[in-house]
Amino acid sequence: MKFLEYTPLDRFSIFLSHLNLGESIIRGSVEAYSCKNTVSDQKLSFSLEHQILDYIGQSSDSDSPSSVGDLCRRSSRKTLIYLVLTLSHMYPDYDFSAVRAHLFFKEEDWNSFRQMFETYLFEVAEEWALENDGSSLLDDMSKAIDEVMKLDECEIYSYDPDFDGDPFLEKRAIWSFNFFFYNKKLKRVVSFRCCCSSNLGSEGGLAEKMIEESNDDDAIFNDMDM
Repeated sequence: MKFLEYTPLDRFSIFLSHLNLGESIIRGSVEAYSCKNTVSDQKLSFSLEHQILDYIGQSSDSDSPSSVGDLCRRSSRKTLIYLVLTLSHMYPDYDFSAVRAHLFFKEEDWNSFRQMFETYLFEVAEEWALENDGSSLLDDMSKAIDEVMKLDECEIYSYDPDFDGDPFLEKRAIWSFNFFFYNKKLKRVVSFRCCCSSNLGSEGGLAEKMIEESNDDDAIFNDMDM
């Protein structure tokens, strides 16, 4: 896997890098990766493939075929490995298990992506419109991803791990989401990740400012003759 620089996507990563919404802060990115394996990727791919095959072998005796799911198909295993490799490049200090990651990946469609977007990013979209002459964040982002990935050829996946296994979450996190657009023909993956954390109690956040303002008010009253 290799990070690919695309100007159409960069503007969204810059916009989402640290967006202060008052009570919360949004941090996110939109990044493209090539599925062409490096030497280290080849070793990791081999290890992930063996993890999956061992899991299938152990599960076949005690579990129903449906519990193993699409992992029995080589094409599905290949897709999963590409997605896990993308995660590994995004978070090189985190050790992702293919079998465990399989539990948290879910195939989505454009409607479910749109619904997530409208639910979680309505304030972000308002900020984008203010800075970009009223344009739609969803429309602008979809056009940029389409330019890089050809959206009508993409498979869409969400990644929603449990709290303990989520490297995306930060301190004071309120929510996070992770979507991946995978084009088999182009052998590319675009990741769209976003995390919302509370600004209350954070360094330079609202709570700290309120305390500072309160202290300033006390100082003013202390100086007054009553």
